[in-house]
Amino acid sequence: MSIAFTPGEPAGIGPDLAVIYAQKKTRKNLLVFTDPDLLLARAKKLNLSIKIKEKNSTQHPGEICVFPVKTNIQTKAGVLNVDNAQFVLNTLDVATQHCLDKHCDALVTGPVHKGIINQSGIDFTGHTEYLANLTDTPKTVMVLATEGLRVALATTHIPLSKVAQHIQADSLEQTIRIIHNSFQGYGIASPRIVVCGLNPHAGEDGYLGSEEIEIINPLIKQLNHQGLNLSGSVPADTAFTPDALKGVDCVLAMYHDQGLPVLKTLGFKKAVNITLGLPFIRTSVDHGTALDLAGTGNISLGSLHTALDYAQNFIDNQYA
Repeated sequence: MSIAFTPGEPAGIGPDLAVIYAQKKTRKNLLVFTDPDLLLARAKKLNLSIKIKEKNSTQHPGEICVFPVKTNIQTKAGVLNVDNAQFVLNTLDVATQHCLDKHCDALVTGPVHKGIINQSGIDFTGHTEYLANLTDTPKTVMVLATEGLRVALATTHIPLSKVAQHIQADSLEQTIRIIHNSFQGYGIASPRIVVCGLNPHAGEDGYLGSEEIEIINPLIKQLNHQGLNLSGSVPADTAFTPDALKGVDCVLAMYHDQGLPVLKTLGFKKAVNITLGLPFIRTSVDHGTALDLAGTGNISLGSLHTALDYAQNFIDNQYA
């Protein structure tokens, strides 16, 4: 079996990641969903030699296993083109089906450019939402992880002005249960989850907001009575101190920029994006398309290695 890899935006560093990773002597068994001609052209620009193999495994450095998905146009490194937006989504569609059909054990995704996809006329907010819609998954949870810290999000890619209206008991309970159940499936018997407050100082007893008193704290109490291991609501400005994180398996932030700046400060280039709740394992690099670095070879594979390691560990725990 293999791990599916979608390089993402063809003008970005996703193809570079596939080409450079293929040079490694020791590597995971990847099946790359992309246009073989795109990889060959990028390898030429990088002055690297590759050999395309249309099969599921290879042991020789320089060989890349590819499931062919054709681009609409010729791609130039670093130059976006709206005509390739559908190609990016096609790679996700095909790779997802391979995971649903159990032909691949997990999906690892490279960086996409949301702006160019939306400019093409396709409504796209991100991998997490797209994969949920593709698999008819009613609820997913985005988690980013690096050494010593995992951060889950109660809300993802929505404007800050709309966050408070999305903090509702039913949705928050679904999020917490997905985290709890998923972490149990990955080998953590009683996951300890710290829940951040929405407001400064977790609402300061209602003087700075009432969501903690009315929604978050009663839910934490209810779920702890049912056997979950939750702490909170905790002020976000102290939730990420070393002492506060001791023994913690995951911190649940209420919105994107409440938790992710801390994680990316600690683990940029060595962090991973994980989608919980899907019918298969999905991890992703934590960086963008880096258009200015495409074709230069001046990139780090740290986040790709982390994404692949997490995917493999999850696979191993599922089959343990």
